[in-house]
Amino acid sequence: MIVHRRAVPAVVATAALLLTAGLTAGCSSGGGGSPDGARSTAPRGTASGTTPSAGPTESAPPAKGSVKVLRTVAEGLKTPWGVAPLPGGGGLLVSSRNDGTLTRIDEKTGKKTVLGTVSGVSPAGEGGLLGIALSPDYASDHMIYAYFTSASDNRIVRVLYDEQRPPGDQLGAPDTVFKGIPKGFIHNGGRIEFGPDGMLYAGTGESGSKGLAQDKESLGGKILRMTPEGEPAPGNPFPNSPVYSYGHRNVQGLAWDDKQRLFASEFGQDTWDELNAIKPGDDYGWPKAEGKSSEAGFHDPIAQWHTDDASPSGIAYVDGVIWMAGLKGQRLWRVPLRGTQASAAPQAFLTGKYGRLRTVLPADGDKVYLVTSNTDGRGSPKKGDDRILELQVK
Repeated sequence: MIVHRRAVPAVVATAALLLTAGLTAGCSSGGGGSPDGARSTAPRGTASGTTPSAGPTESAPPAKGSVKVLRTVAEGLKTPWGVAPLPGGGGLLVSSRNDGTLTRIDEKTGKKTVLGTVSGVSPAGEGGLLGIALSPDYASDHMIYAYFTSASDNRIVRVLYDEQRPPGDQLGAPDTVFKGIPKGFIHNGGRIEFGPDGMLYAGTGESGSKGLAQDKESLGGKILRMTPEGEPAPGNPFPNSPVYSYGHRNVQGLAWDDKQRLFASEFGQDTWDELNAIKPGDDYGWPKAEGKSSEAGFHDPIAQWHTDDASPSGIAYVDGVIWMAGLKGQRLWRVPLRGTQASAAPQAFLTGKYGRLRTVLPADGDKVYLVTSNTDGRGSPKKGDDRILELQVK
């Protein structure tokens, strides 16, 4: 495992330790073996040992919901992948997988301004400039974190966004925070998010080498949790390791509910795509299991889909519901939750209407932004692709 490490500020470490008790809880759709219903005998660490399960008093949203397309925010985007909203309505930052650029979108007018190119990006296949996230201290440091495929690996860097410089030259040189994540033509993962605990989470893929997912010494096929400086986060389940959960095939969606519990979407191979409730240290089965399994020791998904119906990338949590973007499935899935379980059958919206769907993220109130992915080499671009839509969801 190759990790670029920096000193961890004491205040960060202390805060993270205090917050571990409020981290994610997960559950299976059935079976026994854990208090929350997960069939798991995976080792427990500090974080998972103090995480509350879903309580019986938690309410669920309505079983059926609705989606209304309000407007097209922007169009004419090329291979959009990651999106990060700037504070105070300052616009949306969008990464281009193939071009390696970051673009600011004025969410009111749709005007596009290219900030610059992230140097070192080596796009090929499913790799390139993928997920982005703003620094927790963005108001003071103006740093953008980015996950990308380089010539040798997948890595996470941070770049300074300087609005005072001319468009096209507003990005500083990348500062490598974390490196050594296996790369491949496929399964590069790529979603990064800062959690409610202030730690940086990254969904990785097994790069087409299935065995990496079960190898806890490998960074492939994992959800990683680290400090903003790239160190293994305090309270992680395995000593001195950024590995938070393992046995994943290709994680491209991360979202927390209002009780700070983590959910993740995952591409299956030929049979089942998954939505998982993530519990620290647990084994999510790949490649030994795909979808729900009768074998003890694996954490079952809370919902699963045939791969033609989903192939999920981004997810977002809004008012008790996980919204999941489907690529091959070309639809937006609604999964209502009660605690860490699906409370009703998933419901599909926009089937085939906008093609492949890559990223969904919360907007104001009951709204989300939805990003299409028809210029990624696997879609059929239409006039205006790719685009960002604003939806009202319930």
